[in-house]
Amino acid sequence: MKRSFLKALAATVAGSFVAFASQAADITGAGASFPYPIYAKWAEGYKAATGVGLNYQSIGSSGGVRQIRAKTVAFGATDSPLKGEELDKDALVQFPAVIGGTVPVLNLEGFKPGELRVTGPVLAEMFMGTIAKWNDPKFAALNPGKALPDAAITVVHRADGSGTTFNWTDYLATVSKDWAEKVGKGNAVKWPAASSVGGKGNEGVAANVGRIKGAIGYVEYAYAKRNKLTHMQVQNQAGKYVNPDDGAFAAAAAGVDWFGVPGMGVSMVGAKGEGSWPISTASFILMYKAPADKAQSAEVLKFFDWAFKNGQQMAADLDYVALPDALTAQIRAKVWSQIGK
Repeated sequence: MKRSFLKALAATVAGSFVAFASQAADITGAGASFPYPIYAKWAEGYKAATGVGLNYQSIGSSGGVRQIRAKTVAFGATDSPLKGEELDKDALVQFPAVIGGTVPVLNLEGFKPGELRVTGPVLAEMFMGTIAKWNDPKFAALNPGKALPDAAITVVHRADGSGTTFNWTDYLATVSKDWAEKVGKGNAVKWPAASSVGGKGNEGVAANVGRIKGAIGYVEYAYAKRNKLTHMQVQNQAGKYVNPDDGAFAAAAAGVDWFGVPGMGVSMVGAKGEGSWPISTASFILMYKAPADKAQSAEVLKFFDWAFKNGQQMAADLDYVALPDALTAQIRAKVWSQIGK
């Protein structure tokens, strides 16, 4: 009986060890909420293929930068790329993982997604609060024949430090001198509209826009689709009104010189091209050149290698744009080669 007990105990210990080893092999990451939907989808596929999971915290780009600098995760994720001098100071490498777009969303009854149009300067005035009603003459002029209500606009913005906010305010500062001078751009800004509400993550902004009548906000396009939010067409640099989708994001990324900027931190705001979405961006990964946990770092590279090779259709299904094979080959050769094995 004693022998049977010992055999059962050994089996239990062995089972516990296997479970722990599996858990220990899971990848840890944190940061941008912008790419979370596709990272979750890739993680599901990668787990099924390899048995290795991904524990990713969607806490915003600023949080991702803090976490990787604190060395509490194997990789950080940010939509606001670090500058070359910051990467050098912290001995980090940076590379894009996926491309998407930030879109203006609204809660206004009677309008379908893409039915209303807006220009960059008018959008900036709406977020500044100088255009405070939906039937304002400037907005109405862009949407002739539309029955716009005499309703107040509530601006919904990110309450946390956010790469989506950086991308959004970078765009508004590009198209509006007033915005550039009075508000500026950054992961967090002082929102000037008198009627405004903050939300944590793309998730929080989407939820608040869906809840507040007359709201306007900005989210990554996958969140607009998932939450069935109404988006607007936006006029691009070529003067064309375009809808957001993976084709428009890909058009914005066409011809980008990724290695022309330290850390590949290219901005696609205001990209040229008749079909380009003007508020497109890449989401970036941050890793240490000399990682404290080399095994975890190696698992991160295996995960993104798998995602680059197998995750293109998953990205397209969510209206993200997967990186082209030629670019991922360059990332492996020029960036991943800097990471100590």
